[in-house]
Amino acid sequence: MKRLISYIFLIFAALSAQAQCAMCRAVLESETGQATAKGVNDGIVYLMLIPYILMGGLALITYRYLKNISKKN
Repeated sequence: MKRLISYIFLIFAALSAQAQCAMCRAVLESETGQATAKGVNDGIVYLMLIPYILMGGLALITYRYLKNISKKN
């Protein structure tokens, strides 16, 4: 259970991460409003999270399936 809580914490901690490549950062820092930079940061975080959510869901389904099989035997 502690492991699951740790994974959930890491997922939510990634939401506040500010990740950009060096070229994107250089171009976006020169902008005065910084609205585009915030949008790019949010887009990067969402693109990063989707594969983890999908793989976590698949792992959960597999775990439950294997748990049911072991109970039947």
